[in-house]
Amino acid sequence: MSDAKKVVTKKINYTYAVGRRKTATARVRLYPHASVPGHDGVQMLINGKSAEEYFPGETAKAGYRKPFHLTETLSKMSVSIVVAGSGKAGQLDAVVHGIARALSLLDRESYRGTLKSAGLLTRDARAKQRRMIGTGGKARRKKQSPKR
Repeated sequence: MSDAKKVVTKKINYTYAVGRRKTATARVRLYPHASVPGHDGVQMLINGKSAEEYFPGETAKAGYRKPFHLTETLSKMSVSIVVAGSGKAGQLDAVVHGIARALSLLDRESYRGTLKSAGLLTRDARAKQRRMIGTGGKARRKKQSPKR
């Protein structure tokens, strides 16, 4: 017989949501306690880094904190996010969308109306236009026609 070790994992409750913008996808886990499990003192973890490290600057900070300020849950929640695709601006918008969706799932009656009126639950569907056949490599460019 083999002596297999039984690994005991602690089940941690969280709310899961996905936020998207352009080609960025943010998978958000919202924990209802002080810090992210396994990371002491960290309230917001994005791709293994703190949010201030991943999105430097005051405008980005105001952006990813907006859903928490609207619902007044900044000190009560912690977030773990995995974001991929697009650039930093698209990723930031995907993170905000994911956080808003997770908060909406957490308490629909009290948070959904506030977040929806602020426009945070609406997915911004704008994306880069794909190129068309016969346009010379660009989306809206027309091929040059001969003059004579």
